[in-house]
Amino acid sequence: MRHIAATFTAVLVTVALTPAPAGAALVTHCIGTGGAVTVPNDLYVPAGESCDLTGTVITGNVSVAAGANLVIDGGRVDGDVRVAADGYLDASGSTVGGAVVLAAGGYGLYLRDASTGPVTVRPKGTATVDSFLFAEATTITGSVNSQAGEVRLDRGSEITGGVSTTGTYYTDVHDSFIDGVLSVLNSSTGSVVCGSAVRGRSTFAGNLGGVQLGPNGGLDSCASGGYFGRDVSITNTTGGVSVEDTIIDGTLTVNSNNPAARIGTDNRIRGGVISTQAAGTAGLASAQRRATAAARDGDAAAERTEERRAEAVQEATAAGQADL
Repeated sequence: MRHIAATFTAVLVTVALTPAPAGAALVTHCIGTGGAVTVPNDLYVPAGESCDLTGTVITGNVSVAAGANLVIDGGRVDGDVRVAADGYLDASGSTVGGAVVLAAGGYGLYLRDASTGPVTVRPKGTATVDSFLFAEATTITGSVNSQAGEVRLDRGSEITGGVSTTGTYYTDVHDSFIDGVLSVLNSSTGSVVCGSAVRGRSTFAGNLGGVQLGPNGGLDSCASGGYFGRDVSITNTTGGVSVEDTIIDGTLTVNSNNPAARIGTDNRIRGGVISTQAAGTAGLASAQRRATAAARDGDAAAERTEERRAEAVQEATAAGQADL
């Protein structure tokens, strides 16, 4: 485990960001654990270190440096949270008043029973770390924009803006509500939307692993369909497209998919279906769907967050109580 040694001690100091007049903003460096106190300025978790906070209020912004971890439970951040490459944010029962941004190659964002401003995951670029955004029972005021890794919105999460992803590993929405548009482009293992409602237009294009709206598809074993308040378009998709038990208050367009989309008889599509595509190769699609379902392992995703959280908590505990 990183940084655990006999000489590992808690360090928390307050320093000026730059030489400045009295009253200039300060930053608190956090290594270790902290409780229900108020930090009256910005908070910084140094590179490679861990900070575990419970009930802490931070009146400024938060920066999690490269390879660092911030675990915050029942706390509040009034400003933004920015997480650097290989950095990790784990926020449970907490509120972030500003934006949450994960840099290129950031390890991930795990939001549970939380409330935040808009969330952004930067493109991976040349980084070797695959990022993720997992949100459970979380309200995001604003939009979600992700261009890397795994994206899963689950357990009654609510997005007051839109959700836009490009080049993710997958983008899945379960039992959640999106008040704006939903756009999933060029995902390597596709997208699943089950038991959810999307108020705006939905666009799925160029996804390699398939698109599943509702149950009975090859990507996920979910049990219920969903509601789409505007037109839905699914195009240029390989690996299979299925639409089952779904209400669309608009038109469903399915073109240039291989194999041809499978549209169930239990849907309610107000504007009808527009399709000009020919049948594809069903056998190939079936094999692709099985491979994709194996890759999209929910237990593996949970293990990824639990492992990093446990590591962060252990390191922070070993560092000792931070003098907040």
